[in-house]
Amino acid sequence: MTTAQFRTKIREKIADEALQAALDGNAARRVQGRINAFASLPDWQERRQRAHAVRAEVIAHLDQYLNKFIAKVTENGVTVHHAKDAEEAIRIVLDIIKNAPTRRREENISVHPRSHRPLGRSLVAKSKSMVTEEIGLNHALEAAGHRVVETDLGEYIIQLRGERPSHIITPAVHMRRHEVGELFQEKLGIPYTEDIPTLTGTARKVLREIFLTADVGVSGVNFGVAETGTLTIVTNEGNGRMVTTLPPIHIALMGLERLVRNLDDLALMLSLLPRSATGQKISVYTQLIQRPEPGQQRHLILVDNGRSRLRNSSLHEILYCIRCGSCLNACPVFREIGGHAYLGADGGTAPYPGPIGSVVSPGLLGKNYVHLAQASSLCGACKDACPVDIDLPKLLTRVRAGAATSDPFSVTGGQAAAGLPTPVKLGLQMYTRLATHPSLFALSQRLAGLGARLVSPASTWMKIPAFTGWGYSKDFPRPVTKPFRARFANTTQPLDSRHLEPSLVPFGQEKTLQPASTPDISKVNLVGRFTEEMLALGGHVVICKEADLPGKIIALLRERNIDRVQTWDQVPGLHEDDLTEAGISVQREADESIKAGITGALAGVAETGTLVIPGGQGQPLSASLLPEIHIAMLRASDIEENLAKAMEVHQLESFPAVVLVSGPSRTADIEMTLTIGVHGPGELHVFLLA
Repeated sequence: MTTAQFRTKIREKIADEALQAALDGNAARRVQGRINAFASLPDWQERRQRAHAVRAEVIAHLDQYLNKFIAKVTENGVTVHHAKDAEEAIRIVLDIIKNAPTRRREENISVHPRSHRPLGRSLVAKSKSMVTEEIGLNHALEAAGHRVVETDLGEYIIQLRGERPSHIITPAVHMRRHEVGELFQEKLGIPYTEDIPTLTGTARKVLREIFLTADVGVSGVNFGVAETGTLTIVTNEGNGRMVTTLPPIHIALMGLERLVRNLDDLALMLSLLPRSATGQKISVYTQLIQRPEPGQQRHLILVDNGRSRLRNSSLHEILYCIRCGSCLNACPVFREIGGHAYLGADGGTAPYPGPIGSVVSPGLLGKNYVHLAQASSLCGACKDACPVDIDLPKLLTRVRAGAATSDPFSVTGGQAAAGLPTPVKLGLQMYTRLATHPSLFALSQRLAGLGARLVSPASTWMKIPAFTGWGYSKDFPRPVTKPFRARFANTTQPLDSRHLEPSLVPFGQEKTLQPASTPDISKVNLVGRFTEEMLALGGHVVICKEADLPGKIIALLRERNIDRVQTWDQVPGLHEDDLTEAGISVQREADESIKAGITGALAGVAETGTLVIPGGQGQPLSASLLPEIHIAMLRASDIEENLAKAMEVHQLESFPAVVLVSGPSRTADIEMTLTIGVHGPGELHVFLLA
């Protein structure tokens, strides 16, 4: 693909009115949601700097932390594999599937007659994972005869369309509801509808069968914890929990840079990632996986695929990225053209779009994507939005400039100003010569200004030549008579950072600002705050005494006409006899037909309204996942102020797995419209034992 073809694609996207409406809606809601979410963290700028330092430390000593992580993961019973590139990662996945016992043969899998998807030797249920997009895993598995189904709603939609994700977080951000309705009518055979809950419910029904019959579950990993060997997976819909819990084989693919040192670092990242990605204080489900489920194989594939080379280059800071996608929402270019305009030289859609993708894609995958760095205004909005303070404008200019011969980053083959037209390259070379001589630069400013004023009368605007790309939609303003340098030299007023917005304070002066006050934790009503946050998430809270608990739960079950439940072996304040005497059948095993699951909770988190639910012997995680209604018991004395405190007090690493539950499952993958009850429970009832 030539530069001209790239620009043609950009113009095509800008002229697409439906796309523009979809992108505008996404950006407005995501940006405002992020602002609102961070308003609840008075110290978020300090956390941001701490997160940057954590990521920098890990990347600087990556070998050390990887060795520690691998040793702990192996000790936990997870099989670890190393993949130097995409080809090796795919081969490892294929070998695992080939050598593993098949859970259900294809003749036992019912498939909708209009799905038009071939049945393979194995059914693979897949959770959203950018690293699998990067290596082209789906295509490779299908080529080998396996059936692969994306289970995130947005990913499922674009898989039916045969597309790549348009956004890291919201894969189908480019689609409107009528397009989804037409797609489901064609591919799933349902009557045409634009009703988003109906469309979501259809996907839930189809994908529920996939979860229950899949031979293999495949997921990514948001964070690996070096100290404990924990695999952390963050989702909202519940599909991530399904594919890692139900199939007899779970394969997790993880970029080898996605590490934090310990659970304290993890708590820090979890306070930033959801706020930046979706505007939530915390995602609905955060899984902390230590060991396999009983009878399950769990594999971890550590994928390099250029990361080691990138780590030793001038672009190493891009490895700090935690894949929140906030830079895409902030970027004025992405907000106009969308993810599918980021095309490689071969015409294929880049796996990573937007500002982050314009560095990651060429950094990992080579010169095929190096021209993407030109699709940026370098305004700095991406850096301001980044929760780990990556200097994306600096990295974008480095990709644009090419690489020094001593720099291991060589995707441009050492060619300066990669991806630019020849006239622009010549102009930049001339500018470089002028800019390195102050007196000559000052003279050139005056001459250029005088010339521009002569050809651009006061009553008109001057068009920038089209070959620059900028001239397609931008005009050149009439130059001023006196350049900035001359005006600045006469300025005597010193710069006072106290009158600047925080994002405009000069580097090095940040500490002169007064930190925001934080509440006295000793005075916080933890029960009240937990209840308020849980209600805001769409959950229900009943505060009661332990003696009253059985009667209240039985009343809820009778109100919903439920006579069968799945429970733990032991639930705080509740005995099995209480239920059986009331005519309610109790069982421990997962069953799709059961409408309610009853669990305990290890702790609650007041800051986010989160339940900390352990999994292990006698505590099946499926009880909080498969039924339509999840009922949880929590003692008021077990509520902690924040997640870091809960992790410290309750030693979460000692359990085979832990899930942090914050409200009922939800999605906003269709036109950013919130829909409750996707793959996990649509109702969450918390009985708080005072």
